[in-house]
Amino acid sequence: MRRWKCVCAYDGTGFSGWQSQPKGDSVQDAIEARLLEVLGVRTRIHASGRTDAGVHALGQVFHFDASWRHGQERLAASLAHRLARSIQIVSIRAAAPDFHARFSAKGKTYEYRIRLGDADPFTRPYAWVIPRPLDVGAMKAAASVLEGRHDFKAFSASNGAEPGDAAGTTRDLRRLEVRGTGRGLRIVAEADGFLYKMVRSLVGALVAAGEGRLAPGELAAYLRTGVRTATIQTAPPHGLFLLRVRYR
Repeated sequence: MRRWKCVCAYDGTGFSGWQSQPKGDSVQDAIEARLLEVLGVRTRIHASGRTDAGVHALGQVFHFDASWRHGQERLAASLAHRLARSIQIVSIRAAAPDFHARFSAKGKTYEYRIRLGDADPFTRPYAWVIPRPLDVGAMKAAASVLEGRHDFKAFSASNGAEPGDAAGTTRDLRRLEVRGTGRGLRIVAEADGFLYKMVRSLVGALVAAGEGRLAPGELAAYLRTGVRTATIQTAPPHGLFLLRVRYR
């Protein structure tokens, strides 16, 4: 029995999210079903964290324990064979027995994609299409207020931390960067961890700033009081990508 660390990518459009669901329509369900075929036994996989329905990933990490005698290359090929075309096994390797995809993680990086104006059919499913222009300078000013170590309670959809989370609602937002010019924008968020729907809430706040509906001082007040208002909307899930999980 060995512990295996896997990196996978997936298009979240047709899934109910990462976490296993009674209907069996999650990314986790699809991978575990394939592992059952490969290993002959039911095997639970553990991810770095959940992604919501419609959210995508380029670098999701999960681990599992299994007996396998044929090497990591053959395991990767066997797992990838007949797996849903919307899921890719990027890499797989043996890991230390104490490695845990979630609890060993030191940070995550997400990217959110925005398209201003109309979008073609190949862009629209993977970006938030906003028909009006945004003040990118105001968005960058707002991002600078949000960067750093803060209590992000106001930017959590559940308005609190998950049970057992020793960090509470405090996170170190190491980077919140607005990139791009013209009609294509990308928002990159990197932190030691994120609260439930926190990235999408941050994006919603930056868009509100770009529309002139939210000033930097108001953002500072949200951080200070932890009180969220309707000004901060949760950005749609289909524009969000989990880029990478950091372990060092």
